[in-house]
Amino acid sequence: MFKAGFVNIVGNPNVGKSTLMNALVGERISIITSKAQTTRHRILGIVNEPGCQIVYSDTPGVLKPASRLQESMLAFSSSALVDADVLLYITDTVEKIDKNGEFLRKVQETDIPVLLVVNKIDLSDPARLEAQTDELKALMPRAEVIPMSALHGFNVDYLQRRIRELLPESPPYFSEDALTDRPLRFFVSEIIREKILLYYQKEVPYAVEVVVESYKEEKNRVNIQAVIRVERETQKGIIIGHGGAALKKVGMEARKDIERFIDRKVFLELFVKVEKDWRSRDAMLKSLGYKPE
Repeated sequence: MFKAGFVNIVGNPNVGKSTLMNALVGERISIITSKAQTTRHRILGIVNEPGCQIVYSDTPGVLKPASRLQESMLAFSSSALVDADVLLYITDTVEKIDKNGEFLRKVQETDIPVLLVVNKIDLSDPARLEAQTDELKALMPRAEVIPMSALHGFNVDYLQRRIRELLPESPPYFSEDALTDRPLRFFVSEIIREKILLYYQKEVPYAVEVVVESYKEEKNRVNIQAVIRVERETQKGIIIGHGGAALKKVGMEARKDIERFIDRKVFLELFVKVEKDWRSRDAMLKSLGYKPE
């Protein structure tokens, strides 16, 4: 009896969805920062074990859209409610339970098995956690509430065991050596974008998209050229920095992580290009993979 299925991870921004995704997959699939909207796409992480294949799906944090880009991000999260075999709804010990009530109501109405994960329990105390758990059980009586700390690995093993138990009988969906459905270029661009989220403030990181335009493997190294797209000339100047110092720092730190990810030496060239209002242009969003073909 072989089991296989799609386990979709949903929830509000900054509750630890990507940290949990990486812990469940055992690889660094999703980038992680303390900023909201770090995850923009649905990203699959595939775990192959004897007798089962688990296809995890990380999704953008649920938020009220303020741009066409954010509308697409919300669509990724909403689609995760209808094509899952098991749904992981992630909250934490910090956020208000009724935050984003409309999306929560959709979760309540689904017939999919729901595991309701209360993350970051290391930031709470037993009495407060018990009260929150009771409130969540009353709110979603059909869901199983699982307190955990994804960052510290507490209760991750139990969550994995429950997921395996809930998976339907099915042949595998991907080959046994598959780790993700995304190409290597996607992860290179995400690593670069992660550094931008870490090193720049205010609106600038959110106005950025990274496109890998060239990825050429040579005998001793991989040569990569990537374009950082921004919306305004002022943002371009901030990304580059005085004498190119800021861009150089991003490139250096990204190159180190890319080398670790692909286990090869890398020569990375970064360019910055202004693409006015790209977050609000459907054709541009489609070309970047934010809208279905």
